[in-house]
Amino acid sequence: MPADLVQTFRAFAYNNAWANHRLLTACAQLSAEEFAADRTGFFPSLQKTLNHIYIIDLFYVDALEGGWLGPMAWQNQVPFPRLPDLAKAQSAMDRRLIGFCETLTPARLDDTVRINRETRVQNERCDRLLLHLFQHDIHHRGQAHAMLAATSVKPPQLDEFFPADDASLRTKDFAELGFSEEKVWRS
Repeated sequence: MPADLVQTFRAFAYNNAWANHRLLTACAQLSAEEFAADRTGFFPSLQKTLNHIYIIDLFYVDALEGGWLGPMAWQNQVPFPRLPDLAKAQSAMDRRLIGFCETLTPARLDDTVRINRETRVQNERCDRLLLHLFQHDIHHRGQAHAMLAATSVKPPQLDEFFPADDASLRTKDFAELGFSEEKVWRS
């Protein structure tokens, strides 16, 4: 039986957390100086790019949860200069996003989410906002992946979406995250 949209969005949330975990774990092999070093990218360092992912996750997850944080989310462009602190915060944010997606229903995907843009209120359907958030994170993880490739650390594979045949390759990561194939793919 084909997956329903709720299951698909839930799988996207788990995949997002898994990709963040893999990328941040790889970056943990860098020195603090290498992590903060200037590199080519829209946010010109791994530190700034990965903090940007966290900040925008905070902005949108807060809105999805009914919060009103708005632009205050990015008042500090690098809230976590140290990678261990960023990894802990990103993991907690990923858990919030998974928690939100765990509560989705088909009707809730059609709900309007109100987003505080300071000078206006943006109204978006929940499903569209989630797709935007996942695309945003994929885009900037790709930039960070390219930056990491310019270091001595091999970037992790991030370009596959949980193929069934690769489940054994995810076992260690899933154990570290407390995930299981059953949890991700349950109907």
